Amino acid sequence: MKVLFTNIKELIQVEDFPKQMIIGKQMKVLPTIKNAYLLIENNIIKDFGEMAKIPKLNIDKIIDVTGKMILPTWCDSHTHIVYAGNREQEFVDRINGLTYEEIAKNGGGILNSARNLQNTSENDLYEQSAIRIKEIMKMGTGAVEIKSGYGLTKEAELKMLNVIKKLNENFPITIKATFLAAHALPKAFKNNKSGFINMVINEILPEVAKENLAEFIDVFCETGYFSVADTVKILEAASKYNLKPKIHVNQFTAIGGIQAGVKFNALSVDHLEEMRDEDIEALKNSKTMPVALPSCSYFLSIPYTPARKIIDAGLPLALATDYNPGSTPSGNMNFVISTACIKMKMIPEEAINAATINGAYAMGIEKTHGSICKGKKANFIITQSIPSYSFLPYSFGNNFIDKVFIEGKEI
Repeated sequence: MKVLFTNIKELIQVEDFPKQMIIGKQMKVLPTIKNAYLLIENNIIKDFGEMAKIPKLNIDKIIDVTGKMILPTWCDSHTHIVYAGNREQEFVDRINGLTYEEIAKNGGGILNSARNLQNTSENDLYEQSAIRIKEIMKMGTGAVEIKSGYGLTKEAELKMLNVIKKLNENFPITIKATFLAAHALPKAFKNNKSGFINMVINEILPEVAKENLAEFIDVFCETGYFSVADTVKILEAASKYNLKPKIHVNQFTAIGGIQAGVKFNALSVDHLEEMRDEDIEALKNSKTMPVALPSCSYFLSIPYTPARKIIDAGLPLALATDYNPGSTPSGNMNFVISTACIKMKMIPEEAINAATINGAYAMGIEKTHGSICKGKKANFIITQSIPSYSFLPYSFGNNFIDKVFIEGKEI
């Protein structure tokens, strides 16, 4: 079925050939066409251009979007959407003065989520997670990465990954799975971290690979969690199964995780709230995408990723939500983009580039997602009538999305 969208006020993030990523000063450039048309056929973008140059076409349906803009759906490359219950009490604890680390030491944090998940059936876990998938699709997300890591046992980790697989099968949104058993140390291994790492490597990882349940491997490389040496050991084991690294680094402390990620050709290094000059240098001339999670910084009141320092050094940057029950209970990419502009001093063009093409790269889907390009997926947002695309981050907290199309179908 061919559908033609006409009289588009501005068609945003257009390209003739798919870019791999956008870096440095290039991130300030956002290609658009004013007074445009967009042609899709089934789930693929077939053509686009200026209304004055629209060719004669045999069309099944014409949709007039006068006064509205169209841009690609968001690519959210870092989430923990599959979880059970919530951690609202910890939210109150933080207001009362406890830190994230103190809550974790008291049995909260990731271990709290792990207990809830271990006691939740796979069906109930799927139903809870499906609600979140529907929510983020309505808010304009067309591709999402989801991590395990709230299982911390073989049975529970596989349960999470099976839920992610089922979500991908049942929803039009593109979902990428990441294996993150090394998220925290379970109580049973409190004094035996090497034993837990060996279990992850020798018992869970082979099963994940055998069942093809994940494309990526992740480690929470952070003081008090997993060291650089631990991370290297896990990444070395995962490389034998061709799992690509996407790792948590530099959230609270900078301990060399970025350098380890680059050494193993990580697709992305995520968080980056704490960045040293040597961390910036390590990322130069690499193919590793830095990923910022500004709504996590907002929720935990921790520093924001130094976007200006990263971009001005000639590096790329992606934006993602970190949607999870403990530090970012929101999958709203629109808020992420606003926060990046307000708190990280990214201009709207940079933020949109970071949430589309660069986000797609951080999931390995830049050839099919992240821009308005012939041959890419027909995944796009139709805005309400707004004065400019800068109005989206400017008017934070408001919803100016009129419709969302994923795989060529309205959500």
